[in-house]
This record gives sequence, structure tokens and C-alpha cells, in this order.
Amino acid sequence: MSLLTPSTVRSLLADHGLRPRRALGQHFLADPNTARRIVRLAGIGTGDHVLEIGAGLGSLTLALAEAGADVVALEIDERLASVLAETLAVAGVDADAVTVEVGDALEVDLAPLLHDDHAEWHSVSNLPYNVATPVVVRLLEEVPLVAYLLVMVQREVGERLAAGPGSPAYGAVSVKVAYFAEAEVAGTVPPTVFVPPPKVESVLVRMRRRAEPPVDVPSPARLFALVRAGFAQRRKMLRRSLRPALGDGVADVLAAAGVDPSTRAEALSLSEWAAVARAEAVAA
Repeated sequence: MSLLTPSTVRSLLADHGLRPRRALGQHFLADPNTARRIVRLAGIGTGDHVLEIGAGLGSLTLALAEAGADVVALEIDERLASVLAETLAVAGVDADAVTVEVGDALEVDLAPLLHDDHAEWHSVSNLPYNVATPVVVRLLEEVPLVAYLLVMVQREVGERLAAGPGSPAYGAVSVKVAYFAEAEVAGTVPPTVFVPPPKVESVLVRMRRRAEPPVDVPSPARLFALVRAGFAQRRKMLRRSLRPALGDGVADVLAAAGVDPSTRAEALSLSEWAAVARAEAVAA
């Protein structure tokens, strides 16, 4: 199957009078080798169910179809969605193999798009940089059918999604991702494979959803609230950064959790954050 190249991407845009929209973070993948590499790293094969978010002109969609996947391609831009459908038809992709849907991944009800309630789904996507983190978090929190994710995102964002304690990239979203999934940076992608090329390097982040969270807490929502509070003032010691959330009892809660009150948020693992959440619940 012929995949999209820089010349075909530019031709499609010109033929339809389209220009990439900066507000939507549109940078179109235009390298067949990269598209096939993403599919390979995602482990996609014949019959796999894939949700692709931000399908654009179809660079990655074609590679997924080539691998034999059953794809739901979600695109927020109606103009691109119509071109995507045309691109798939010209390439000879079976209409039953790819379903093109128009919608915002942060607002549309995703569950009805994922047919076959007994199947595990993959999400393989070149995510717009401006919404990458909230899209990943929404998939992890709200769409349990998606068991595997391989997303291409801005390098800084990707490193944050997969970071562990002590890393400069480690933050509140790193803790949330670790609660739901095992995550790793699976590769880098240069700006040159996009039209137009972005000003930053991209990375591929691979995530496998956990069957169960690795920690037990009274309330996941409260756990994440404490984590956000800690990282909101990440340069401060926990006894200070968590005072707005825990009040005058902050020192007692941290002591009960076995956490040094002079440490900082970036040093705590998910299990240590969970210990703080449990200690707070007992003290309440």
C-alpha cells in the first residue's frame, strides 16, 4: 500500500485548498518509514482494534490499515475528515476496515465508538501537541477498553508521561499515568518527517494499562488532588507544599505515612503518595 509522502501531503492540502491550522496543532506525518515504525512499535497486527486520535490526512491510518487493523479514525477538523475518507478510498482501503469519525477527543463520548465490548483496544495516534496530555489522561481514566497506547507527542510531554521519581521530568501527570499504566519512551521522531515541520523533537510513548492499580487508596481522586498540591510548588518541601491540602496536620500525616516532611514532591514514588493518601484518610 502506498503511504503518504511529503509531496503527496502537500498535494492533498493544495488540491483541497487547505492549510495546516496552528490552533489545532496540525503537523502532518509524511514519512512512510516512520508510519510503519509506529505501527510496528505498537505491535499492531491483523484484526487488532485501534482508535486513532487526530487522524489528519491519513498517514498513520494507511499504515494501520496496511497492517490489517480495524481502525476508528477520529478527527476534529471536518475538512480533513472528508479528505481522509477520500485518501482511504483512493488507496483501496476496505470501507469496513476504517471508520472515520468527526469529533473532539476531549468532548466526544468515546465508548460508543469502540464496538465489541469484549475486545481489547489499542490507541495509536499522532496527538496534537496542544492537547496530548489531557487526551492521554482521558483515555486512561475514562476508556478502560483501551488497553494499549502508543502516542507520538512533543518530547517534553512524552518524557513527563513516562518519568519516574527523581527525574526532572517527573510531575503530577507522571504519577497519574503510573497509577493506570506502565509507560516508557519507545523512540524519538525528528521534525523533518512532518509537514510542516514542528520546532521541537517528538517521542513515541508506549503504555500498557494495568489490570489493577498497583496501590490501594481510599479515593483515587483525593490521591491525585494531593499529588497536584505537592507539585504545584515543587521546589518547596512537602511540609509546606502540602499545607494548603492537609492544613495544620500536615506533619502528622507525613509522619504516619513514613515520608520525610523535608523532601520534595519529585522524590515520592506512587506508593509513597498512596501512603500519604491513606494516612490522611485515617487522620480525618
